[in-house]
Amino acid sequence: MFQKKPYFTSLKIFIAVILILGIYLRFINIDHKVYWFDETITSLRIVSYTRGEFEYLLSNSGTITVEELQNSQDINPQKNTINLISSLAKDNPEHLPIYFVLLRWWVKLFGNSVTVIRNFSAITSLLIFPCIYWLCRELFGSSLVGWVAISLTATSPILVLYAQEARAYTLFSLVVLLSSIALLRAMRINTKRGWQIYILSLIFALYTHLFSVLVAFGHGLYVILIEKCKLTQKLKAYLLASFWGFLGFLPWLILIINHFDGVGWVSKDLPLSNLLKRWFINLGFTFVDIQVGSSDRLFDVKKLVFDNYTLLQLNTIWPYILGLILVLVIYSIYFLIKNLPRLGTMFILTLMAVTPICLIIPDLISGGQRSTIPRYLIPAYLGIQLSVAYLLATKLTNFTNKMEHNFWQIVTVTLISLGIISCGISSQAETWWNKYSSYYDGEVARMINQTKKPLVISNYSVRLATLGYMLRPDVQVLFIEEPEVPKVPKGFTDIFVFRPPWSLISGLEIQENSQLELVHNPGELWILTRSK
Repeated sequence: MFQKKPYFTSLKIFIAVILILGIYLRFINIDHKVYWFDETITSLRIVSYTRGEFEYLLSNSGTITVEELQNSQDINPQKNTINLISSLAKDNPEHLPIYFVLLRWWVKLFGNSVTVIRNFSAITSLLIFPCIYWLCRELFGSSLVGWVAISLTATSPILVLYAQEARAYTLFSLVVLLSSIALLRAMRINTKRGWQIYILSLIFALYTHLFSVLVAFGHGLYVILIEKCKLTQKLKAYLLASFWGFLGFLPWLILIINHFDGVGWVSKDLPLSNLLKRWFINLGFTFVDIQVGSSDRLFDVKKLVFDNYTLLQLNTIWPYILGLILVLVIYSIYFLIKNLPRLGTMFILTLMAVTPICLIIPDLISGGQRSTIPRYLIPAYLGIQLSVAYLLATKLTNFTNKMEHNFWQIVTVTLISLGIISCGISSQAETWWNKYSSYYDGEVARMINQTKKPLVISNYSVRLATLGYMLRPDVQVLFIEEPEVPKVPKGFTDIFVFRPPWSLISGLEIQENSQLELVHNPGELWILTRSK
């Protein structure tokens, strides 16, 4: 428990300013970054398209403008929420329906623009602040820890990044907190109503994101450890609540088992050295993300407004910054174990560790890179922030001398400042590492937009729709289905081919008696050029 010392007025003002800044960072330039592949999938889901239906629509449309392509993604009044859930069940049952249903209602109310769609995540992210404060009250019985946790989450680069993305990860963060609050409250008051609330929160979480299963597993491990593996009344109540929660999820779980065919790219093997490097960098995303220090495209420094000298310095100090963050996190865990009662310590440790461990083990045994995907690790990020918040709040209020107090003030301000700087840099960038396969789409679109009357050909409907968000409305596009080789229409100044398979490249060269020239290698953009 904290010693009874007066709160510092300056600290309270500082945290209030940080909270306001954190809210601002979630909305600034929200439509500025590349609307990437996964977000386009979101747009198709909320209008109830399966991929097959969208491809059929485009294949029968012929050559159309980008404006017409975008109009095809408007909500169809003939399709309702049931159609949306059905499209998910057919195509991607691993994507749970609650986020998409809520977003569909949001879009029907406010429109279908990129800004509106992303604003749903940004506004949802604001609910994280009261929830993490509430969770801190349950865990620590201290409002100061809650306020420090709010300041850390407000400026956490990973949370701000996904607060500006049209995917379910912000809602996932929220349901992790809500279900955790419900569990701790049910354990504390141990009433029938308390456990019923936990059942509802668990079902809501399970229908929001598949990795809520891992969070629920962590909850179970926590209760078992707290009850010392004895079948106490609380453990019985938890097991019964979990049974009803998973029973409610059973219909969708059956769909996943029957129809999910895996995600191929996450099974790609990485050397152990690369895994360790990614884990190290991912840990840093809790507090800092300046996207430098690696030649990997995932951490490219293009688009960042630094001169060469500054970039050199950042590349030099980047490992040291991450190393210091690692030391701080490890010390916070030690401090947590040493000072916090077992009930709170075990909860934070299970929240922090279970999801990464469940992803790391299959990567080490059978190969893959599941554990290197930052968005999968959101429960761990929240656990780390809770642990560090407890450390900082304690050190800022309980100190033996002025030097110690000044040191932890500097640590707190530095940690939050790193987050602010990271979010500030990211807010000005056109693209970022979390855009993955669409990282270079902005550059590709600019090359196309600079031509007078271009035609863009692609055999990948979702990629074409993704690129369309950055093209001029009058640019024309043509979707083709493999193995078709289209007859190129006349009247265009430039014929571009976007992400083509080799069969399409060779087919076009033969049919048009021309050559395809690669004009943007990482973006996979080709142009039909001179006759042979």
